[in-house]
Amino acid sequence: MTTATPSAVSDAAVSTGPAVCAALEVSAERGLSPDEAARRLLQHGPNAVSSHRARLLPVLWHQVRSPLLGLLLAAAAASYLVGERSDAVIIGVIVAMSVGLGFVNEYRAERAAQALHSTIRHQAVVVRDGRAQSVDVTALVPGDVIELRLGEVVPADVRLLAVAGLACTESVLTGEGLPVDKATDPVGVGTPLAELRCCALMGTVVHAGSGRGVVVSTGRGTEFGAIAAGLGTHQLETQFQVGLRRFSMLLVYVAGALTTSIFAVNLVLHRPFLDALLFSLAIAVGITPQLLPAVVSTSLTAGSRRMIRRKVLVKRLVCIEDLGDVDVLFTDKTGTLTLGQVAYARAWATGDLHPRDVLRWGLLSTENATEDGRSVGGNPLDEALWESPAALAVKAEVARWTTLGVLPFDHERRMVSVVVRDPAGATVLVTKGAPETVLDRCTDVPEQARAALDAEFVAGNRVVAVATRPVASEAPPAPDDEHDLHLTGLLVFLDPPKPSAATALQRLARLGIAVKIVTGDNAAVAAKVCRDLGLDVGRALSGPDLAAMGEEELGAALATTTVFARVSPEDKARIVRAQRRTGGGVAFLGDGVNDALALHAADVGISVDSATDVAKDAADVILLEKDLDVLADGVAEGRRIFANTIKYVLMGTSSNFGNMASAALASLFLSFLPMLPSQILLNNLLYDTSQLAIPTDDVDEEQLQRPSHWDIASIRRFMVRFGPLSSVFDLLTFAVMLWVFHSGPAQFRSGWFVESLATQTLIIFAIRTHRVPFFRSRPSLPLTLAALGTVVVGAVLPSTPLAHALGFQPLPGAFFAALAGMVAAYLVLVELAKRLFYGAVPAVPRVEPVDRRPQRIRRRAARFSTALPRPRVVRRRVG
Repeated sequence: MTTATPSAVSDAAVSTGPAVCAALEVSAERGLSPDEAARRLLQHGPNAVSSHRARLLPVLWHQVRSPLLGLLLAAAAASYLVGERSDAVIIGVIVAMSVGLGFVNEYRAERAAQALHSTIRHQAVVVRDGRAQSVDVTALVPGDVIELRLGEVVPADVRLLAVAGLACTESVLTGEGLPVDKATDPVGVGTPLAELRCCALMGTVVHAGSGRGVVVSTGRGTEFGAIAAGLGTHQLETQFQVGLRRFSMLLVYVAGALTTSIFAVNLVLHRPFLDALLFSLAIAVGITPQLLPAVVSTSLTAGSRRMIRRKVLVKRLVCIEDLGDVDVLFTDKTGTLTLGQVAYARAWATGDLHPRDVLRWGLLSTENATEDGRSVGGNPLDEALWESPAALAVKAEVARWTTLGVLPFDHERRMVSVVVRDPAGATVLVTKGAPETVLDRCTDVPEQARAALDAEFVAGNRVVAVATRPVASEAPPAPDDEHDLHLTGLLVFLDPPKPSAATALQRLARLGIAVKIVTGDNAAVAAKVCRDLGLDVGRALSGPDLAAMGEEELGAALATTTVFARVSPEDKARIVRAQRRTGGGVAFLGDGVNDALALHAADVGISVDSATDVAKDAADVILLEKDLDVLADGVAEGRRIFANTIKYVLMGTSSNFGNMASAALASLFLSFLPMLPSQILLNNLLYDTSQLAIPTDDVDEEQLQRPSHWDIASIRRFMVRFGPLSSVFDLLTFAVMLWVFHSGPAQFRSGWFVESLATQTLIIFAIRTHRVPFFRSRPSLPLTLAALGTVVVGAVLPSTPLAHALGFQPLPGAFFAALAGMVAAYLVLVELAKRLFYGAVPAVPRVEPVDRRPQRIRRRAARFSTALPRPRVVRRRVG
């Protein structure tokens, strides 16, 4: 029973359903017992293909893997062995403190990511002890009997036992975009994976119909699990991560050039080899913003907590910046612009029929399950119909009819059809759906009906058409049966505009985000809602309009089009791709099966907690409340985090570059090292520690009004222009220490240590805003205290008992007066340079679209993951 096989699902496909159940020791009707399911879960492990855990050692390795740190520690050890033990110990302690600081912050971020992952749960309907119940997908085991419904992601490899129009989209495995019709008959030995029609495979999507099957493989034992395992756990880089990587490479080149030249110069000047090596390596470490990962992690972690409080849940922390990058949002209408609380209003009947007759046909033509006269799950329009007061008088009559077969709704036909038998034994086909598609299949549509339909659309109401025809057969309906229908009438539903939507749209506009409506509803209905909320409608395009357009024509039409109506899932994805080609960040907000393609195509896919499985699976961001104001909170938070990260980058590259360049120049004409390696590292540690408060800082309103992108060229210009300003005051400090105070090596180093720490720390107040600091833009209290506290610590260190061990000497009181003047002059000069720089900086280039297809498998794999170690692969032979 437990021998390894090449593919358990392939074995199951060549056997009959009853034979597979017998091999798995399970009843197709009753499923497993809870105790047996628990035993098998221990045997096979969770139904997961990856794990999300905050692990200490990988985080620690991420902190210490820097070659520079390794070389520095090796040089310090060599220095210790040749007798310079105090300096070596001090260097080791400072490096350990720096690594520890980064480790603590990154590990906290990993824990936050783990908690974030555990918040997102995915359920599957399983039969245990004869009762259907929802369980977490990771709790499924071989032998579980599960139900499959429209829009669900298949949670394991399943041998199908019963199907009703079931079709699955298997592109995630096979690359084939067309849905595959499913059956229950066995296939021949050696049948390719793409032709296993009697099986539903993990990770694929139920495109139509429903089915029941028995799980034959879980976790990494599935076909999908094997592919996901082959991809590894490395996530594709977001645009933010790409920017960080490119910035890091820029610093590597600068540090490499500077370190090599300083080391060579010191050797030429016949300085001791170890001293020259330690000094050069300390310069390299000093120019590198070592705590950038910690600052980014702290920002993201704090941002994710704030976003959860604002009812925005991101699947990965780095998605926060991507959300802030959005400048075009495509969204559906229901629940975002409208209340989403659909209410049945009235029926309009044709000919001699009574509205009560139309209501009866509407209640009969539903695929929702009914229990005690109530609708259970399914279409919200059907739920509104069943729960309406008008339905109470008809339910008793409906109960006397018998449903013989159902052709479920799908987004191509946009209809549902049922075959029902009346109390007298006559059988009738009832079709209900989008008015345009139903009317096209009717033979007698009165002009009054078309006029009534147009009037309801203009009023902004949702309308469903109902049609019937007698049939002789009691067989379940097929698409070919939906013809020669007789229109019985229209069902009208109300979904009024959401009171808060107008304010939310205005807020998104202030954030520089253009909102466009993509809906399956009628264009006139969508346009009416938009006008009621003050949204400029512009041009409206329908599905047939899009079909007649080429790609270039569609791209040109996007700028003037606000409403896209009666669009198919493929149309939605095509619209999103066309918008992405124009540049900028594109988000798509959707919650249905028909939104999955567009969610995948967007830069940022956004769904809601109540969405279908496939929509939540395809999304990067989940809104816990379907509200555009909630989304605006998320966008603003993403931009705030990006802005604070850039503050650290700019101040680090400018002041670090300037100070280390000053050290290089000083080493050319001084007879001693301008600063000891341990002092450089201590300076860098104190400076970086103060910058951990940057994530708490406020961001000016104008920085939130447009997306921000990484621009390495702009960062390079900033470094080159502002770095020399720091060097000017460093050289001025050198002159004061040598020619005014006639300082020796220890006092010279003390004076420069205090001045360099003050200038590179206090510059944050100028760099953090484009405005005049303090007067028109105030920093947060934690940032202010951290920066000023660091300067104070640096100023008093030379006068403490630690001064001798650190190589410092007390400074004269007159030095601090000179320091105050130099710092004030430096900040004024930086403010002037800032105004010139931002006035000349060109617009940030648009980010080119990237291929997101490889990310889909990793996205899908994330739903089958746990916070536990990865499960072992156990396959069972079932044939």
